[in-house]
Amino acid sequence: MEDPRKPEGFPEQKLYVLPAYQTEELARHPLTRGLFVSDIGVFPHAEYHYRERPEGCDSHIFIYCFAGAGWLELDGRTQPVGEGTLAAIPAWAPHRYGADPARPWSIYWFHLKGAHVAEFVSLYGLDAGPVRLPARVQADWAAEFERAYALLADKPYSMPVLVHVSQALGQLLGRIGLGVGGSARDRKRDSDLERAVRYLAERLGESVGLPELAAHAGLSKQHLIYLFNQETGFPPIEYFLRMKMQKAGQLLSLTGLTVKEIAAAVGIPDPYYFSRLFKKRMGVPPTEYRNAPKG
Repeated sequence: MEDPRKPEGFPEQKLYVLPAYQTEELARHPLTRGLFVSDIGVFPHAEYHYRERPEGCDSHIFIYCFAGAGWLELDGRTQPVGEGTLAAIPAWAPHRYGADPARPWSIYWFHLKGAHVAEFVSLYGLDAGPVRLPARVQADWAAEFERAYALLADKPYSMPVLVHVSQALGQLLGRIGLGVGGSARDRKRDSDLERAVRYLAERLGESVGLPELAAHAGLSKQHLIYLFNQETGFPPIEYFLRMKMQKAGQLLSLTGLTVKEIAAAVGIPDPYYFSRLFKKRMGVPPTEYRNAPKG
């Protein structure tokens, strides 16, 4: 009996694959060499849909199921992909996927290539397995995808269109990563950091020590330092000083307060010490910062 499974060829499907010369051009272009779309499509009610790539694919694959159901086999695990779920397949990872026989999926999908795609996917936690998207993100996906496909179908030869589509879909994935919020561990880390930063933001005119901040955040001092270094690149007190200097910069630009008054407003009573701190972190002394053209 003939195998009914097929990779494409579904009624009312939409499919566009960039020719090799365009993908080569996008891989060199400064605005797209980090991330660009090479293949894009919509398979509605994709009965018998099936793909198997034992050697993987040279691009990262994203499949969003907007109706029905399917499955994905990746890293030796088979996982369901239901309605409202996004699945990401890393480049060169062996995989198989297909539609559920009883309820064939309808999917939006695209392939991303570029030097920074793997880091981008990892940053937003999209490589941890299929994720169910919040309702607001599902609506974003449909609208953004249809807009991107329409642009490509209308002007597939246009470099400005190719750049826009690639950046728009990258931003869409970023919104998904932010909307989904990663794992429970990631969400706790974000919550701990937000609580600590909010505490500092409410006390820019005061002095806050590390023990006080750690106690408020409910963390050990060592873990708090690790968290700030990982997420902001600075230890907590240095980050607090930078918040103070950013606030001071706003006051210098938007008010007529003296340097001494601004120093006091950010909790540094010695204006000379304040000026040294400001220059070290903002690059210029307070007066020069105030006089520099802005906007």
